[in-house]
Amino acid sequence: QMVESGGGSVQAGGSLRLSCAASGYAYSRNFMGWFRQAPGKEREGVAAISTSGGTTNYADSVKGRFTISRDSAKNTMYLQMNSLKPEDTAMYYCAATPPGLVGIPPLRLGLYNYWGQGTQVTVS
Repeated sequence: QMVESGGGSVQAGGSLRLSCAASGYAYSRNFMGWFRQAPGKEREGVAAISTSGGTTNYADSVKGRFTISRDSAKNTMYLQMNSLKPEDTAMYYCAATPPGLVGIPPLRLGLYNYWGQGTQVTVS
């Protein structure tokens, strides 16, 4: 199970830190990622991180503003979001791939098969 937290309402230019706490399974061998879905739009990849945390991958729209990280000891992943824009408004989901993938952590939706329930981020 993965549970997101940290969402909320913030003014443009503000910051939020999302957390994704996993339980019942250690995701240390899984790539993990953050996705978002705005009303009327398809879910899209925001950021992804390798098992060690040493390799990250970001959507162009958030590069330089968002930072993904993970703490394997706590089985938790984070998304630090700075300089938020109204277009960042969406439901944010954390997800994990099957174990054992290699290479650059992907932003492709179909490669993730473990999902949280989401946390809402609203930027005005």
